[in-house]
Amino acid sequence: MAGCVSRVELSVSCRSLLDRDLGSRSDPLCVLLQDVGGGQWAELDRTERIKNCQNPEFCKKLVVDYYFEKVQKLKFGVYDIDNKSFDLNDDDYLGGIECTLGQVVSSSAFTRPLELKQGKPAGKGTIMISAEEIKDTRVVYLEIEARNLDKKDFLGKSDPFLEFYKQSDAGTWQLVYRSEVVIKNNLNPCWRKFSVPLQTFCGGDFNKPIKVQCADHDSDGSHDLIGTFETNLTQLQKAGDCSPVEFECIHPEKKQKKKSYKNSGIVRIKSCKIETEYSFLDYVMGGCQINFTVGVDFTGSNGDPKSPDSLHYISPDGINEYLIAIWSVGSVVQDYDTDKLFPAFGFGAQVPPSWQVSHEFALNFNPSNPYCQGIQGIVDAYRQILPQIRLYGPTNFSPIINHVARFAAQSAQQGTASQYFILLIITDGEITDLDQTRQAIVNASKLPMSIIIVGVGEADFKAMEFLDGDNGVLKSLTGEPAARDIVQFVPFRQFKNAPREALSQMVLAEVPKQLVSYYKWQGWPPVKLPEIKKV
Repeated sequence: MAGCVSRVELSVSCRSLLDRDLGSRSDPLCVLLQDVGGGQWAELDRTERIKNCQNPEFCKKLVVDYYFEKVQKLKFGVYDIDNKSFDLNDDDYLGGIECTLGQVVSSSAFTRPLELKQGKPAGKGTIMISAEEIKDTRVVYLEIEARNLDKKDFLGKSDPFLEFYKQSDAGTWQLVYRSEVVIKNNLNPCWRKFSVPLQTFCGGDFNKPIKVQCADHDSDGSHDLIGTFETNLTQLQKAGDCSPVEFECIHPEKKQKKKSYKNSGIVRIKSCKIETEYSFLDYVMGGCQINFTVGVDFTGSNGDPKSPDSLHYISPDGINEYLIAIWSVGSVVQDYDTDKLFPAFGFGAQVPPSWQVSHEFALNFNPSNPYCQGIQGIVDAYRQILPQIRLYGPTNFSPIINHVARFAAQSAQQGTASQYFILLIITDGEITDLDQTRQAIVNASKLPMSIIIVGVGEADFKAMEFLDGDNGVLKSLTGEPAARDIVQFVPFRQFKNAPREALSQMVLAEVPKQLVSYYKWQGWPPVKLPEIKKV
């Protein structure tokens, strides 16, 4: 399962709180709880208590780990604290709200009326929550070369590589970067440009001592030191395009032994730039909307929907694998889409009135407005259309991929990180137009979109696994490689007996990385830039 995307701090303020104290105003505190399943809530954090205040702006931030692929249900409770006990059961409740972390991070300021219980407002009280990622998102980019390095190998020249260390508060040296490229037999190497997160490189302290070691690589691991020098980021930053910064590489033992010793070569910093590397949350908080589209496989290989053996058979409790997949993925994604209008399509069926086979028909039978209201709208449209169409074939994915790609291409022309598209295809896996689909995916890889394929039933999903580029880069029939990996395939059968949220966690875990990789590739910052914030 994917790890935490990042940590988020929540700033909380309230307006017009109820007044529970006689002779003075309430002394509010806000507590944050998270749903841990089974109707249980666990406390994550709480603010300070502010005395005599009905419009508090809490100074203490509430910190929570954020996972894109999960629906994280939160409860904010505001209490009037009149004693010193930690337990809140003996304090007056001033109101609270329930929401998801996705709703909070996708709003610039999430404001809701406080409720004493569901449907009962807490007077005119409101709560406002804003989210900020705890992260210094800056990255150090360095270009380095060296000249006249000492020869270390008996038969050849040296094979030099670099190591960077930062000094810890305790004075010890901690490795932060080792150059990947060992340049063979070269006393005047030029290393490939590399980057290190600023937090890793120097903890955000531009004057923190940095030690650089240059060594001769030996395959047995007994690397020979060529020389070393100390610097800091402030000095390194002086390197510009026309004026590199040079350091003498000193071998301490040689310096001690030889009076005539000058150095073991010169290391030259050609450029040192600090750039901001934006995260998924930077883009979402900066106003990027995630547009969710569903494509449902209505081909004959699914079986007759009236038969209990069919993958489209709706069981007495009202579900099947298609519906579970729609709910699981949609329930997460819907928090990131303000209008909650989702286009939903079917493919591979004969559609009335002409009974022609269609590979992209609107589930609501309205091609000019294929949008469904919320995830429930998709579910309702699916249930209504099932008895009205004839399952047929073939199974063509490319029309629906190209359909979403057209919208993504229009959005990309704006040149801003404002719209990203997720296409969920649910299929029984028997794909017919593999070559056209490969081309469609390669084309889509240059656009702001990701494709999630959920395979239902017991079919052999080799073609689906081929489209998921995890085992190497997907190429079109002509050999053109995908610009980035945008397909995530998951067989539903692996999740049959797992909690429903396990499926969404698996299929959505890659999306944050895919979204960031696209905007980074384009060089587009978030629409609204975050303030740089240190941990």
